[in-house]
Amino acid sequence: MAIDRVREAVAEITTAARSDATRGAEGAIAFLQRLSPALENIDSSTGALGSAVNRVIDELVAIIVAAPVDQQTRAVWLEKIWAAFMADRIPYLESLGDRWGDLCNDPHIASAWADRLLPELRASFAAASGASSYFHGSTACLSALFSAKRYDDLMQTIDRAPLRFWTYRSWGFRALVAQGRRAEALRYAEASRDRDDRHDVDIARACEEMLLASGMAETAYQRYAIAASVTESTYVARFRSLAKRYPWKAQSDLLTDLAASTPGNEGKWFAAAKTAGLFDEAIALANASPCDPKTLSRAARDSVMRQPEFAMHAALAALRWFSKGFGFDVTSVDIIDAHRYGAEAAMAIERIDEYCARVRSIANDGDALVRAALADVLTSPGA
Repeated sequence: MAIDRVREAVAEITTAARSDATRGAEGAIAFLQRLSPALENIDSSTGALGSAVNRVIDELVAIIVAAPVDQQTRAVWLEKIWAAFMADRIPYLESLGDRWGDLCNDPHIASAWADRLLPELRASFAAASGASSYFHGSTACLSALFSAKRYDDLMQTIDRAPLRFWTYRSWGFRALVAQGRRAEALRYAEASRDRDDRHDVDIARACEEMLLASGMAETAYQRYAIAASVTESTYVARFRSLAKRYPWKAQSDLLTDLAASTPGNEGKWFAAAKTAGLFDEAIALANASPCDPKTLSRAARDSVMRQPEFAMHAALAALRWFSKGFGFDVTSVDIIDAHRYGAEAAMAIERIDEYCARVRSIANDGDALVRAALADVLTSPGA
């Protein structure tokens, strides 16, 4: 419910901004001021609420940045946003720090904010490491330095940090890229990866995006594409994201590389291969390592009419993994259904004898539940 209310509010603000950009920006600021206090007592343990808030913050920042106002008005706006940002306890507004330079929307304003924040940031870096030395406005200061194009000050400040976090060093990477020092930026990022392996995916994505923007697509793919795709939520989403970024690569090659990146879990790429219409590859993956047999059974069911050979092999793979004890809350009905889909497909391509022989072999080697469910297949040659 909270997510719905947040989206509704942002939709109203967006609508207002279309007709009056300044009014929309003022609404966005008022919303940011009220957001964290309104949500701080709501259970957000699943992370869904935080993710939704991060998405709408990007929309609100864009509205505020686009408003055509003078520097004095923007300075007043920034003070209001800063007060909300510093009072944020959960924190829901944390990502505003990364966008502070954008919110300044002017190099001179950004430079002034950098000067304002630098003493406290440098003091926190000089203090002994620990929670007490953390400055909440660290990324806001670095973002302001970047937007002011004070790249030397930015690099020197990052070098003072007692811990080499990518959270800080990503701004150094951006500064090097902005100056056209791309090779140096890559070395800088790789050095950050060595020190902070928790951010390997973020580093890979930053390097990939830089290389793609530089026209070095093959290098981007070979060095970073697979690692950068890990941020996607599912295996199908990872495959689709990779195919979208590298449309000239054969989908079978993409799938091969992705499967190779998860040794021992090749079967998890079955759905991605099926979705792409790579049916032979899908079956090979389904048999390469454990694959959810219910997923295989559903694939067989859905493909009996259109891809009967694929359906037959998917059903056989399902029965094979059922026989080895895989699957959650498996019942005899699940096993019988998988066999039925496979038999229908096998009859459609006139390979029922071959299919039944393979089922008998699987059942004889399987556990008691599989043997009992497929008893008719074991005793009848035409089952």
